[in-house]
Amino acid sequence: MRLLLKGGRVVDPRNGLDETKDVLVDDGRVLTVDSGIEAEGARVLDVREKTVLPGLIDIHVHLREPGREDEETIETGTLAAARGGFAAVACMPNTDPPLDTGAAVRFVLSRARETGRVRVLPVGAITRGLAGAELAEIGELRRAGAVGISDDGRPVTNSRVMRHAMEYASMFGMPVISHAEDVHLAEGGAMNEGYWSTRLGLPGIPAAAEESMVARDIFLAELTGARLHIAHVSTAGSCELIRRAKERGIRVTCEATPHHFTLTDEAVAGYDTNTKVNPPLRAARDVEALLQGLADGTIDAIASDHAPHTTEEKEVEYELAAFGMIGLETSLALAITELVRPGLLTLEQLVERMAYGPASILGLDWPGIAPGAEANITVVDPDASFVVDPTGFASLSRNTPFGGRRLFGRVVATIVAGRLAYEACEAAV
Repeated sequence: MRLLLKGGRVVDPRNGLDETKDVLVDDGRVLTVDSGIEAEGARVLDVREKTVLPGLIDIHVHLREPGREDEETIETGTLAAARGGFAAVACMPNTDPPLDTGAAVRFVLSRARETGRVRVLPVGAITRGLAGAELAEIGELRRAGAVGISDDGRPVTNSRVMRHAMEYASMFGMPVISHAEDVHLAEGGAMNEGYWSTRLGLPGIPAAAEESMVARDIFLAELTGARLHIAHVSTAGSCELIRRAKERGIRVTCEATPHHFTLTDEAVAGYDTNTKVNPPLRAARDVEALLQGLADGTIDAIASDHAPHTTEEKEVEYELAAFGMIGLETSLALAITELVRPGLLTLEQLVERMAYGPASILGLDWPGIAPGAEANITVVDPDASFVVDPTGFASLSRNTPFGGRRLFGRVVATIVAGRLAYEACEAAV
């Protein structure tokens, strides 16, 4: 299939692009990036006054298949990803059964080939059954196609097990993705420990529950030389620990979610269970620290931590509700609205945090918009606004606190390996 993107602002910092260009895609690859391209027989997308970016990657997504197809499937989750501007997603292993064997990883990849709209990158489990006791067969996971290992949703509390995981992951060139949480400090908590938890009468989770485990894993990464990635960083203390570790040359990266850098724990005041996430929404000083970390590069990636849940799991008392919110269809728009438009990040920096940063963490070949490169492209109109309507989501779940909010940054098209995974109707001519 030949595609010609006409007249868009191409922003690709790795390839030195920030100018109006046409992009011709042929046979799955970028053929030409130039002005005034004419291509007989090509499907033309009019992207004038739109922005053309390297395909975005969401490094932290829960697709729920196998086991919880009532919450999400690979088909619906990847369609949501395409509509949100993502060309690839890394899916976490806390499925049922978990992705702790090569067969489980191969199943996900097979389903992605059958029904997926975007590229699916499975993350294998650190331990068998996510139980934290016995290492999974890490080499087998790697050979099956896993891009990293994690027990996301559950921390590996045994430091010896975590050390061995880092040592084995290093042998296979894989990052270890840490869910940093001291479960004893966090036990029974429903939201951030502080003023609002006291006022609302809800049990709190202190920042130290995250920071103590971030510190432990940084020390283990220093000991082993492993590549450590800290998932969903939420506190000022964690940011500072990671900043200092990078200064010491430790191989640590991290991600922040849009809900953690746009909302504070005050959002819980209405007892909307869609605000219940783990780690919890934090205080204003933590949000400010995340914004600073995104600006100065301490935080390497923006990830949705897309966590779908059924209505029944959320429409209960706050303390009983499941942790998690969905984010694939709002992450890019939240980043544009809250980071780019106020001038906290440039578009080039956004591309680094949502495309190249995630690719580097996972060790992916992601050359961007360059002749000969696989055509993974996101087209967005950063000035077009829309009101978030969860009833129209592609995701099977609706658990977002952003419903009714006006955001900027409407996705026009998502191209995956030269194929239109999603397009807004007005893009075609």
